[in-house]
Amino acid sequence: MLTVVNQPAFEKTMPERAQQIGHLQAHSLTSLAQREIEQMILGGEFTPGERINENALANQLGISRGPVREACRALAAMGLVQLIPNRGVFIRVISEDEAVEVYEMRAGIFGYAGMLLAPRITDDQLAYLYLLVEQMERAAQANDFDRYYPPNLTFHDYLVSATGNQRLIRTYHDLVRQLHLFRARGLVTGNGMKESNREHREIVKALAARDQQRAFNAMAGHVNSGQRRTLGDANRR
Repeated sequence: MLTVVNQPAFEKTMPERAQQIGHLQAHSLTSLAQREIEQMILGGEFTPGERINENALANQLGISRGPVREACRALAAMGLVQLIPNRGVFIRVISEDEAVEVYEMRAGIFGYAGMLLAPRITDDQLAYLYLLVEQMERAAQANDFDRYYPPNLTFHDYLVSATGNQRLIRTYHDLVRQLHLFRARGLVTGNGMKESNREHREIVKALAARDQQRAFNAMAGHVNSGQRRTLGDANRR
């Protein structure tokens, strides 16, 4: 008499394993494509309203079109691109009304991050923030936007990440992605970099004083000033 041995639930047949591996590979390629395309958008390689050529992008990344298509769907959910039926994928154009709404949300979130961070910030964290401010100061004095912008991004990201509030961090980053091109343009004009960095210095001073209300005012006010610099510049164009 034959004894039937049941296959343990955790064991998989070869076709099942192949299917799982294929799924993981597709997921990994989609994630890779999403990261690369996002960096291209945020790095200014695409301009608002520009159409993304999925075939050309797939060839450039050395992958098939499928992961690129899935990556574009994910980027659409993040608000970076727009999927238009029968036309394709386009870099999203944010209207000034939308930008105002996002700035208002960002000001509240960034200010609240200051309130969370003020009582718990460490001396080492303050030293790092002062270092970034000095880097930006040298770049601003030289009117060198390419040197100014990387530490500027790091400064804001560091302040939010230091709160440890993961939901706040995710929400903030989603808003920043949508405003990236607006913010970059606003810093270039006039004394935008110098004015912005004076506000950075006030933020660090407020945090060093462990003053929650002062930190909220400095950080929310910085975003509101950025809105004025950026959208004011847009209106002059």
